[in-house]
Parts: sequence; structure tokens; C-alpha cells
Amino acid sequence: MTVDIKIPQLSESVAGATLVAWRKKTGERVERGENLIDIETDKVILELPSPEDGVLVEILKQDGAEVVAGETIARIDTGSGAAAVPETPKAPRPVREPSSGRNSGSAAIVMPAARKILDEKGIPAANVTGTGRGGRITKEDALAAQPALQRAVEHPEPSASLASPASHSCARVALPSAPPVELPPDERPEQRVPMSRLRARIAERLVQSQSTNAILTTFNEVSMAPVIALRKRYADKFEQTHGVRLGFMSFFVKAAVAALQKFPVVNASVDGNDIVYHGYIDIGIAVSSPRGLAVPILRDADRMSMAGIEKKIAEFGQKAKEGKLSLEELTGGTFSISNGGIFGSMLSTPIINPPQSAILGVHATKDRPVVENGEIVIRPMNYLALSYDHRIIDGREAVLALAAIKDALEEPSRLLLGV
Repeated sequence: MTVDIKIPQLSESVAGATLVAWRKKTGERVERGENLIDIETDKVILELPSPEDGVLVEILKQDGAEVVAGETIARIDTGSGAAAVPETPKAPRPVREPSSGRNSGSAAIVMPAARKILDEKGIPAANVTGTGRGGRITKEDALAAQPALQRAVEHPEPSASLASPASHSCARVALPSAPPVELPPDERPEQRVPMSRLRARIAERLVQSQSTNAILTTFNEVSMAPVIALRKRYADKFEQTHGVRLGFMSFFVKAAVAALQKFPVVNASVDGNDIVYHGYIDIGIAVSSPRGLAVPILRDADRMSMAGIEKKIAEFGQKAKEGKLSLEELTGGTFSISNGGIFGSMLSTPIINPPQSAILGVHATKDRPVVENGEIVIRPMNYLALSYDHRIIDGREAVLALAAIKDALEEPSRLLLGV
């Protein structure tokens, strides 16, 4: 019996997907639940498992093909007498090349799309560290890789314990020991690469936000000294009790929740000519992943303990690093927090994530001189930015909401007492 392999139902907000790489060739046996192919949407990469045991007898859509939900991309023969058929050159498998990683005897797996990009750039796969599953070199790794002539720069990975919900992972290129070849002064090389689905989706949403929202940003500064002292005092006991490190992000989330409860319009959204007030608080935490920006959602953040928040953020961080965030985890949200401080940002104006109406921007905490009781003292200060949709949020509510966040962070005991 022949079984059609179809693209599963995608999220309502996802129109289509791209086939990344077939894991099986025509004629190979497959087992029920075994991953046949990776599918990239504008939010996540999904695995498509085999529905039955059998033989992959036909591949209808090749790597890189654009597909939609319900479309048939392959067929499996599940008959007991099904025999492997001769392999065809249709579905290229990942190419293994020598790896320059820690285990010099191992081999790096290069995905087909990545292989093409690396060939075009003239970069040996051995000079690229893969961030995909099992060290696979993905399309994103290949796009991030820079030729030696361009002196590739490594991006540091911020610590998840310092309010970072995910590690920012980038492909690293090994620089040759010999000096780079110098191009003639009249050479002006350029390089054109297509946007990934995720990057195109990010661009679309950012333009949508700028064109549909009346975005205004208000700023305030907060002394992080009380939070730092509280965290230092209880960090060890917290980790021993709850099995997770106490970071700063849980304080920002709790402070945001307190402010949103006082000013519900900041947690609201616009739907046509209606304002939708949400009786729950779902906070999106902007994180960086190997594929780009992602915003997983803390559901019912107002009901979560600080330990629960830290555990969920740690889970999001690991999933983002491995590319395993699900569509459900990335859908929804009534408010967002973006922490540019982990990259050293001092000040920014974050862009609202539609259909939300506000977003909190957190920045780097630095020792700065401030005036207290008529005296100049040094305090660890953080500049906060609240971007809001002026169509439904007046300046008064926005300023007071940000001031409430500031007050909660400067007196963190209030978060515990609910005052």
C-alpha cells in the first residue's frame, strides 16, 4: 500500500514553508516516527516523521522547494513485500567533510543548501562550526560564515544567567595562520544572498509595526543596586531550592506584571476599531537564536513564581539554541520584553510586536554617578525604555507604567508583598 507524505497543518499565521533537507533517499527503508525531512517556516524548523514503516519510493519535492499545508511531497510503500529500489540522484543527502572542531577525527555534516552557499563563497566546510542538530552546518551557518578576506568576527555568547533567555550562537570561522591575500585597491567585492523565511518574516512584521502603530517611546532610569543585593544574598539558596539559577529577567518580568496590573491598557491590543483588554498577562521574551530573533511566550506570567519564570526562560534558551521552539510557544503574547543589554546596548527604542501595544526595552547595567540626597554617589544604573501605541495608550499611562516598573525594581520586596 502506498502512503502519501503530506505537509502537516501549519499555524494560522504561517502561509507556507520551505523544505530544508531530506534525511532519506529514494529507495531507503524508513521506520514509523523516523524524521524524513526538516521543514522551515517563518517561525520554527519542524521535523516531519514517517507515519508508517516502509520504503521511500518517490520524492515529489526537493530540498529548497516552497510548500503549503496538505501538499504531498513524497510517497512510502508500506507493503510487507516492499523492497528497496535503486537510488536516484533526486534527493541529495548532507555532505560529510572533515571537521576542524575538537574531535578532529569526526566529520561535519553539511546540509545541501549550506553546501551551495559555501561553494559560492569559496569557504571550506572545515572552517565552519555547525550550530544545527548534531553539529550540522545549516544554511544559516553558511550565510553567517565570512571568507578569510573579510576577517570574520566571532560574536560572544551572553550568559543566560545574566537575564539572557538564550545564548546568541553564530558560526565561527577559523582564521588561517598565513596572512590574508590583499585585494587590489580597485576591487570592491559584493555578495548577494536570499533572506531566510525567518528574516523575511521579521522584516515584514517590523515594517507592519512601524506603519500601523503610532509608536512613541518614554524613558526612565532605575538603580539595580537593590535587585543585585537581593540576588547576591539569596542566589545560592534559590538554586539549591529550585534547581535553577536566579537571574535578573525574573525581576523584570515580575515588575512588568505589577505595572500591567495597575495599567491594563498597556496590556491591551487594537482590533479594528476595538480595544481588547486581556484578563491575562502573556509576556514575550525576545531572544536570539542561530536562525535569528524569536519571541517565546511566558503564558500567564502573572501566576508564575520567580522560580517558575527562571525555569521557563532557561527552557526557552535551550530550545532556541537547538532550534526546537514550537509554534505554540511562539504564538500570542500581550506584552514583550527585549533585553539589548546582554549585547552591551546602553539605550534603544524597541519596536512593538503586533498586535501588542507596548514593549519594554532593558539595557546594560553600568556604574554611573547619580545624585542622592544632594550627594553624588555611584550606583549600578539601567536605562529602561517603554515603546507604546499612542492610539490607545496616552502618555500619562505609559509614563506611570514605566515608573511603576522602576519602583518595583528599586524596592524588590514589594514584588514579594504585592504592594
